[in-house]
Amino acid sequence: MRLTERSPPRLLSSTENSHEFNAVAAAGLCADGKDIMSDLNTTLFNLVAAGFEPHPILLVLAVALASGGVWVGVAIVIRAWWRPAGMRVHIVWTLAVAALAAMAAHAIAAALNLPRPFMLGLSPEYISHGARGSLPSTHATVMSAIALMFLLRRPLRPAGIAMALVAGITGWARVYVGVHFPVDIAAGIILAAGITGLFFASAVVLRRLRASQSARRSAAILRTP
Repeated sequence: MRLTERSPPRLLSSTENSHEFNAVAAAGLCADGKDIMSDLNTTLFNLVAAGFEPHPILLVLAVALASGGVWVGVAIVIRAWWRPAGMRVHIVWTLAVAALAAMAAHAIAAALNLPRPFMLGLSPEYISHGARGSLPSTHATVMSAIALMFLLRRPLRPAGIAMALVAGITGWARVYVGVHFPVDIAAGIILAAGITGLFFASAVVLRRLRASQSARRSAAILRTP
């Protein structure tokens, strides 16, 4: 019988050992961070949500708001369209930003595909909802984006404040009925702020470019004999 020679095991250098240790430590910290966030999210959910013993009046109110809050938001936008005058162009931009926010929220939720509370057995499903990704909340993202866009214009600020209040109440309701975690709502608000901030920054840059071009044209006209 022929024996094959085996090479002795290779000893890792100090650099390789350090890299391996760092990788293991980073993986451990990442796992710990996820566990902490998950525990915090569940704790907040249990504080806010109806759970398995809901208050009857709060449950009726939350179900109505979770399903109908978006229509209150639509009513606010329609009223803003007619009053005050001169803000329709900004409202059109607001709807465009809201559409972009909705697409971004859906894409992120589909990519992360995090379960909803009722999918984890933390709460009954008090309103009918598909088993799609939970974070971020599309309702919170879109309504917050509209509120922030309205707040950018003084004539629309009352509507922006009203929309922000409706968005907050709707977010609470959707947590209460078991279809979202509190962090989902917070993530939607942060996403909306980021998209609205990007729009505002782009508008400022375009305004400055137009002003610069206008100044150059005026200077060229003045230099013309």
